[in-house]
Amino acid sequence: MNKLLGFFLLLFIVACSPANQKQVDTPTNGRIKVGIDESFRLFADAEIYAFESIYKQAFIDTLYKNEADVINDFLNDSVPLIMVSRKLTDDQVKYLNDRQFVPKTTRIAHDAIALIVNKENPDTTLFYQTVKEIFEGKITTWKQINPKSKLTELKVVFDNFKSCNPRYFKEKFAINNFPATCFAAQNNAEVIRYVESHKNGIGIVSVNWISDKADSVSNNFLQRIKVVGIAIEGDNDPNTKFYKPYQAYIADQSYPFTREVYCINRQPYTGMAYGFSSFIAGEKGQLIALHSGLVPATMPVRIVEIKH
Repeated sequence: MNKLLGFFLLLFIVACSPANQKQVDTPTNGRIKVGIDESFRLFADAEIYAFESIYKQAFIDTLYKNEADVINDFLNDSVPLIMVSRKLTDDQVKYLNDRQFVPKTTRIAHDAIALIVNKENPDTTLFYQTVKEIFEGKITTWKQINPKSKLTELKVVFDNFKSCNPRYFKEKFAINNFPATCFAAQNNAEVIRYVESHKNGIGIVSVNWISDKADSVSNNFLQRIKVVGIAIEGDNDPNTKFYKPYQAYIADQSYPFTREVYCINRQPYTGMAYGFSSFIAGEKGQLIALHSGLVPATMPVRIVEIKH
């Protein structure tokens, strides 16, 4: 009797293991959910549109959330594929491995975080150290940046405190908490709207929201704000060169606030999670990344110097 129970228990375990999950989609056919960091909404929308246009029987349902929630959904098996700006931690990989899932990470692009200001703000360049001291709470007014500024208290607005953008700066500058000058809106679009209507604001957004001039949304936002140029870390010469998050400066890392974008797939079979992430990493997907203002992960960016 005990042997019989053990046999049926073994069958149950095998049947429920990831390797034996029923395959309901192929790389180019079927329907899946994809969790996407809201910072990459415009880029992801363009990739999905192209993928579904080519593969007529492929359907992708998007869940746009902040980074923390996207990764939680992935770990809880709510989505088989995510698009985020960091790899999983060792503990998160172990958690999945213990449940017989092997996450597969594909680097798909190089991204940057842009700082934006109101169109009427004349201060459109910042030293790296100045940005650091803003997030440390040492600089709280515009007059500390420029004594001639007519603006007083500065306000820094993120999309969401659980998103990749505040996490990036906490890790970058080794800080635990942001000062009272920082607060969060609901998303990147709201950050841009706040800066547009508040002269003392500094907005923190993913560069793809303001860099694709062919995209009506991105182009509209770009016309309503100014993008801040940042000096290289350690360079505090007033006559130094300040770099904006243009693709060439993201590629050679002259612009200091850059990061990578990944697709992470946990499907135990070769399904659409594999197909879509492979599409983004392939030639067509990388061209879309280039047109979205990001730097492709697998394609070179040609830097052309224009002499006046």
